[in-house]
Amino acid sequence: MKIYLMTDMEGVAGVLNFQEWTGPDKPYYELAKKFLTLEVNAAIDGFFEGGATEILVVDGHGPGGINIELLDSRAEFLRGWGDGPWPLMLDETFDAAVWVGQHAKSGTPHGHLAHTQSTGYLDLCINGISIGEFGQLAICASELGIRSIFGSGDRAFAEEAQALVPGIETVVVKRGVRSGTGDNLTREEYARFTSSAIHVHPVKARQLIREGALRAIRRAREEDFGRIELTPPFERVAKFRPSEDNPQRTVARETHPSSVIHLMNLPFDRQPMEN
Repeated sequence: MKIYLMTDMEGVAGVLNFQEWTGPDKPYYELAKKFLTLEVNAAIDGFFEGGATEILVVDGHGPGGINIELLDSRAEFLRGWGDGPWPLMLDETFDAAVWVGQHAKSGTPHGHLAHTQSTGYLDLCINGISIGEFGQLAICASELGIRSIFGSGDRAFAEEAQALVPGIETVVVKRGVRSGTGDNLTREEYARFTSSAIHVHPVKARQLIREGALRAIRRAREEDFGRIELTPPFERVAKFRPSEDNPQRTVARETHPSSVIHLMNLPFDRQPMEN
């Protein structure tokens, strides 16, 4: 069973905020990379025990999130995309897609470090269904016939994944404590708004992830789950927050008659949003 393992940093236990943890200029960035890589290793161990034959670890965090020296040597590693970007080098040779370190979509109540691509997004919808970074890739996977079987991250992400992908196995390693969507905030204000959470200890988180990965692959070998039903044509609607540089909210609408992957690769045609 060949596994495509997408990673991100904001859904990792012990990664506390944007301001100090998630980029090269942050004091705890290297520690955040270590925490993520060790969570990935825990998932790799569970997947291989459950029968995986090949795992590609994909570094999906903007400035990079994997410490390749610490990465389990049984896995291959991908940083950067080929043509596209979507579907992010995912193709029909994979049997399943999985996520480690994933966060909820922008504007999710009780999400921790919730965002969609950046804190500049208010929302992104495909055919009226609000999705985040997880949903974008999971929909592409479904178009390719690939099942989405596992994801770990904060509780709000787990609930989002379960609502979108029937049967997906999820593991919760922290939970946000701020209610509300923050839709009235600028991107800079929202980044601070979504930074409060209660965390599982990183060692415990790795144990839970390993156990969840093992459950997921064992279930996937026996059960048919993890696909999103897709009905063309497809419409993408993206809404963007104001920022210090651009005080105007904007919206973009694009369509494609048959392919969500082709839709995801269309540029945004931003227009001012009506109040």
